[in-house]
Amino acid sequence: MTYTVQVKVMPLKELLDPQGKAVMGGLQNLGLGNIQDVRVGKNITLQVEANTPDQAKAIAEEASKKLLANPVMEYFEIVIN
Repeated sequence: MTYTVQVKVMPLKELLDPQGKAVMGGLQNLGLGNIQDVRVGKNITLQVEANTPDQAKAIAEEASKKLLANPVMEYFEIVIN
């Protein structure tokens, strides 16, 4: 069976997010001062062939650890749709 798996990769909360800061500055320049913080990450959609949802999640987790996310600077979350 084919599962659609979403992998959300975000910068670690402890680290500076230069892209998020740039977006924040742009939003403030547009008069959207109510926004308190911006973090910019990646949303990756995988089509995973697996026997079970748990197996699909394990495959996506392995892909995330080996390639999709840098554990020194990022964390990831996996959702199966």
